[in-house]
Amino acid sequence: MDRFADRRFGGFASELAQDGLEWDAFHYRNELLFSPVFQRVSPPLIRWIADSRGRVLSREIASELFARHFYSDMTGNSWRAMLDRRDCKALADAAKQSSRPGPIPVRMRTVSGETRSGIVRMTLVMEPDEAPLWYGTLEDIDERHDRDRRALADALAESRQHYRWSVELNPQVPWTAAPNGAIEEIGPRWQDLTGMAPVQAQGVGWIDALHPDDVERTMAIWSKRLRSGDPVDVDYRLRLADGSYRWMRSRASARRDAKGRIVRWYGTLEDIHAQKLAQRELADSEERFRLAVQSARLGIWDFDAVAGTRTWSREFRSMLGLSDTEPATSELALRLVHPEDRSRLAAMLDAVASDRMPPHFEATLRVYRADTGALRWIKSVGWSSFSDSGRPLRVIVTFQDVTEERSSEERIRWAATHDPMTRMPNRALWQATLDDMTEQARRTGESFGLILVDIDDLKRTNDMLGHDAGDALLCGFAQRFASCAPADAMVGRLGGDEFGMIAPSLASCAALAEWSAELLGGVRAPYVHNGRSLDYGISMGGAVFGEHGNDAAELLKAADLALYASKSSGRGRLTLFQSQLRAEAQQRSSMIHMARQAIADDLVVPYYQPKSDMKTGRILGYEALLRWQHPRTGVHAPDSIAAAFDNAEIAVELTEKMLAKVVRDVDRWLRAGYDPGRVAINASAADFMQHDFAGYVLDHLARCAIPPQRFEVEVTETVFLGRGAEQVERALHRLSAAGVRIALDDFGTGYASLSHLKQYPVDVLKIDRSFINNIEQDAGDAVIVDAIVKLGSSLGMEVVAEGVETPGQVDLLIARGCTIGQGYLMGRPRPWAAVRSQAA
Repeated sequence: MDRFADRRFGGFASELAQDGLEWDAFHYRNELLFSPVFQRVSPPLIRWIADSRGRVLSREIASELFARHFYSDMTGNSWRAMLDRRDCKALADAAKQSSRPGPIPVRMRTVSGETRSGIVRMTLVMEPDEAPLWYGTLEDIDERHDRDRRALADALAESRQHYRWSVELNPQVPWTAAPNGAIEEIGPRWQDLTGMAPVQAQGVGWIDALHPDDVERTMAIWSKRLRSGDPVDVDYRLRLADGSYRWMRSRASARRDAKGRIVRWYGTLEDIHAQKLAQRELADSEERFRLAVQSARLGIWDFDAVAGTRTWSREFRSMLGLSDTEPATSELALRLVHPEDRSRLAAMLDAVASDRMPPHFEATLRVYRADTGALRWIKSVGWSSFSDSGRPLRVIVTFQDVTEERSSEERIRWAATHDPMTRMPNRALWQATLDDMTEQARRTGESFGLILVDIDDLKRTNDMLGHDAGDALLCGFAQRFASCAPADAMVGRLGGDEFGMIAPSLASCAALAEWSAELLGGVRAPYVHNGRSLDYGISMGGAVFGEHGNDAAELLKAADLALYASKSSGRGRLTLFQSQLRAEAQQRSSMIHMARQAIADDLVVPYYQPKSDMKTGRILGYEALLRWQHPRTGVHAPDSIAAAFDNAEIAVELTEKMLAKVVRDVDRWLRAGYDPGRVAINASAADFMQHDFAGYVLDHLARCAIPPQRFEVEVTETVFLGRGAEQVERALHRLSAAGVRIALDDFGTGYASLSHLKQYPVDVLKIDRSFINNIEQDAGDAVIVDAIVKLGSSLGMEVVAEGVETPGQVDLLIARGCTIGQGYLMGRPRPWAAVRSQAA
């Protein structure tokens, strides 16, 4: 031990000697290590070591000040009794988020039951082959916290003094108001100006100090700004302490929180009395100048109320077609005015004669020119000046010929109520007419019929022949539609390919059916455009006022539901509204609601149906089929939300949910060492239209490092049709080039299939189940299947039979060269866990 001490402290002795220190300085080094004085000057501190579960394994109190206030036993989980539950959770959350979180403030309960402020610092230490441990300290900072609070209080007091002096020396009157406009605070100068105490002005008390003539206008502006949140800028007269009034300008802006909600209004009140008087004088001068300028350019009618004389300028006489010698009399003016407008002019002349003329007035009258008899529209604008007693002194009226402007207004009005292409009334005018007819029918008890018409497959005409052909078809149908309509009917183009008709003469279902048959016969003849015959059909929905609806909205909704039913049940027909259509619409709405809920609550679940080699029974891959898990009623098939697939937005969101989960499941299969083969997912036309579908799929696969060769995208021929065909083609080629297989689903039920096989990178043909169902009984189905198998073999494509359910079907398919099947005989759709369990 002595030799150990020599070795341990020998170097220290040499260091002391080198530094020229006396040997007895060694005593003070020991003091640094062991003196209790440092216990008194050290911050109240405890050191601790805890395991990964938060149990304190060891602790050391580094200051007697800490032990003075707190229990010393903190081992295990007993430290939790010292802290508030929220602080314990904050420590746990910090440990989860970082291995070395920042200082964490806590409140600590003392032995006496008081609380003190503390800071926890900690770090996670991980040694090889050792369990991870947390090293940390708990420091009492209550005295330092109190000093900070006192400093903050002093700063706040200084800020208040600064604010008080700033307010008292400001010539303006600052004020604040709550979000609802109630005044909360107002500067002390308010009382100096008005004699009203600030507390009296709070809320709406300040209104009592306004001039009575300014209250309504001021409150209207203030209320409007409270609704919009826009800055306030209003002037009004304020009653002063001596009873006089001065013009003041009030301005304010709203302060908003992070969400844009108004927290408080801040404003000022400024004396603008001198400015207001100067503005009024300037306005009088500008008015005289404006009168002089307008008199030089326009026809002038000048009436001197004092002398009782009238003067017509030369320009005004020319406007009326009068010579300079014609006397300017009221009788002549009335004679030239259109009979329907004479009463308005007579009333204006009577107002002048009886000293009741307003300061400013305007009127537009129809006038016949005295020389040619041509009808012109004349706009008159008048100004009156008055004496201090309120008697009129002078009336000056300017006249302007606005015939051309009126014609332009008529054209604009027509354009606003008519469709420019078909020149039929548009939805706005048609809807207004429907509203009027509904009100009239309610009053009279009469009825009328309403029909909505859609042109079938107009989009296909636009896509195949161009929009010129589609526009020509619209115009041609509009002419035939209008020519077939009854004489009392109101027809209109409601938008796109939809037209509407309202007819009092078609006030029964029988009348609507009879007229619709006539219209259907009229459109059977093709429409010729640029030498090409444009074939088209129409679908119609009808409703009768009183029988199917008692207001415009209800009747229009009934006809719209009937139109939807026509389009869904084969098109080219009239469907009259029936009560079950409303139930079906509610069912569609319910389906869409359930689909949105399934997306929002993440209830979409993929089920996997195997594709197998029918000779060996070996599973070659799976098709992912959409299911959704209701919290109470369990798993549902996609037909329970079938209407949602007609909504492009929802269809895309469902595909995105499916893709994410299928990619996750394939990744889990591969990580578990199970080879699922190729897994297929279905894509709709909407998926290709909404975004870069190919990039979206490939990005998902790349994130999970799944080879594209293990993935397959199934599409039907409907995605090849329509305006986005080029976009679909690019996406499929990109997927195919990356290694993703492309399968054409439901093959044999569409049209133009052979051209699609040539144009698109199809790897797999899936024979529609409708041909497999009766292959044992129907020789025709067997021939079709044989042809599809041979076609696929010739083109080097894999052929898969869908809906295989019997051994007999398997034998027939294998005999015809189709060895891959999918159906209940090979396996029903099951969730990932069930498939994985069977594979294990």
